[in-house]
Amino acid sequence: MKILVAEPMSPAAIEKLKAQPGWNVVVSDPKGYAEHLSDCDALFVRSAVKVNKDLLAKAPKLRVVGRAGVGVDNVDLDAATAAGVLVMNTPGGNAISVAEHTLALMLALARSVPQASLSTVAGKWEKKRFLGNELRGKTLGVIGLGSIGREVVKRARSFEMRIVASDPYVSSQAAADLGVELMPVDALLSQSDYVSLHVAMTPETRKMLGREAFARMKNGVRIVNCARGELVDEAALAEAMQSGKVAGAGLDVFDPEPPSADHTLLKQPGLIATPHIGGSTEEAQEIVGIRIVEQVVEYLTNGVAINAVNMPSISPDQYKALEPYIELAERIGNFAAHLAEGNPNAVRLHYSGRIAELNTTLLRNAGLAGVLRRSTARRANLVNAMPIASERGWVVSESHGARSGHTDSVRLELVTDSGVTSVEGSVVLGRPRLMQVDGIYCEAGLGRHLIFLKNDDQPGVIGHVGSVLGKNRINIANFSLGRQEGTVAPGKPLQAIAVVETDSAVEDSVLALLMENKAVKSARLVE
Repeated sequence: MKILVAEPMSPAAIEKLKAQPGWNVVVSDPKGYAEHLSDCDALFVRSAVKVNKDLLAKAPKLRVVGRAGVGVDNVDLDAATAAGVLVMNTPGGNAISVAEHTLALMLALARSVPQASLSTVAGKWEKKRFLGNELRGKTLGVIGLGSIGREVVKRARSFEMRIVASDPYVSSQAAADLGVELMPVDALLSQSDYVSLHVAMTPETRKMLGREAFARMKNGVRIVNCARGELVDEAALAEAMQSGKVAGAGLDVFDPEPPSADHTLLKQPGLIATPHIGGSTEEAQEIVGIRIVEQVVEYLTNGVAINAVNMPSISPDQYKALEPYIELAERIGNFAAHLAEGNPNAVRLHYSGRIAELNTTLLRNAGLAGVLRRSTARRANLVNAMPIASERGWVVSESHGARSGHTDSVRLELVTDSGVTSVEGSVVLGRPRLMQVDGIYCEAGLGRHLIFLKNDDQPGVIGHVGSVLGKNRINIANFSLGRQEGTVAPGKPLQAIAVVETDSAVEDSVLALLMENKAVKSARLVE
């Protein structure tokens, strides 16, 4: 397995990768990594490398991208999902570093630290010019109470500030536990002496601090942004600083990055600017590097996706419970695709028993991937199965119910313009087993080489199958039978099915020989 590190990571993280047996770890840089993409299985990036369609096209074997940091702005998630590539990040890994930088900018704004330093180094002694303000008693408005916002709150409290916050995803009790007052954004803006941003960049938050927002603020307010440059309308901020509405701004992020040298905002005397270094501490880089390596190792060795951005993340314990059923869902989906006739238009999944109480999204994706692998050259997997199904216009539905019989089970129904093919399976002694096909009970292993037969329940069929396979020197590993229950119309035979596992692949010519028996209505290969 080839692992490509495209940007600098902590030595401890690199050593952790190299300790994995059988892994070929290539440590490169943003200028030379591209020559190693063609056969890499995993790619580690920070913020310089852009993971886009062009990069993904050069990496056909790529399975996972590990982003050593929080944001994934440099990763085209739609393109990665379409390519079946999992994307992971490390939320919270640099929270303390960013929070400390936020407070550093607040203190620097309050005491004009950069300006005073430049003046003093230039040989001046301007004590009166640099009259500052205390943070004590001021109101800090924190927009976003995620991992970083919470760390900012903890540190700001030590300066005896009044702290108010706005976050639609945090309860008033959770805010009270932090010692902050929760309120709408408009109220926060009108009351705050300092406004600090700690939200993700979404269509709703893009340029959330614009002309209207600045108009609601106190005169002399100070702005701190260590989150995303796109959150602030920089032209509006420059205007607000020129008018005196905003007394100062501490910005670690810009839109775009780096900002042009002639940017009006950079010319404002009340601006303190840093080059996106909020999370750039030795401690943070060590933490996020080790965390992302641990996550990728867990995914590549055990299939557990932790902090996945484009696929549901589940805990190791949850994955352990679901893992055998993920394999089962994929195999019965593939089995159904081999049996069905016509063009698919819907897939229905039903879960019975204990697994029905769990998050079944991965089971759904696995079943879809199994169906899709029969009919697409694209790599269909847990990451991209649902988007591919949506592209094809399939209607995908799930239902959950009580235990079927004596065991938990997954039933997949593949609906085509010719009818419905239903396949149900379970996990027995840790291995996926077929239980029913189109309502006919037939327990069988879901091995590599299978023949599925549907026939009238008449004497001689089993002997015919054994004879044909024997004459073609095909050894039968297992032979499972099932028969329709109940009664049928007078003169009509019951329907029967058989699943024959063989030691080797079977040619189409052998299937033709099986069909020579008039009782055999269908003979399909399932790999």
